Amino acid sequence: MPGPTWISVPEAADLLGIRDRDVRQLVRDGRLVTVRSSTGAAGIAREMLDLAAEPPAALDGLAGTLTLLGDGGMSPETVVDWLWERDDELEETPIEALRSGRVHAVRRVALAQAF
Repeated sequence: MPGPTWISVPEAADLLGIRDRDVRQLVRDGRLVTVRSSTGAAGIAREMLDLAAEPPAALDGLAGTLTLLGDGGMSPETVVDWLWERDDELEETPIEALRSGRVHAVRRVALAQAF
């Protein structure tokens, strides 16, 4: 899988059908993560959204994984790098595994990574 497809907070809000401030609240609540670009703008990886859900939402299982990795001391940038790096145990990237519903497998690998 190529790297993340970065979108702005307003673009994420449009895709989710919510207000910008609600997207920022999802970030504060640890359900999404933003990474600052070289210009200082906050970006969200589009792949962290489940646009097929009704209503569209943050990817199932992402929040707990973000919490686990963050509690292990990973920065948002490191978390994103980890999510997009192929893992031998998962036989795919963690973000692909989350998108295919393999939440427990991702958490098992994340736990080993974080601690």
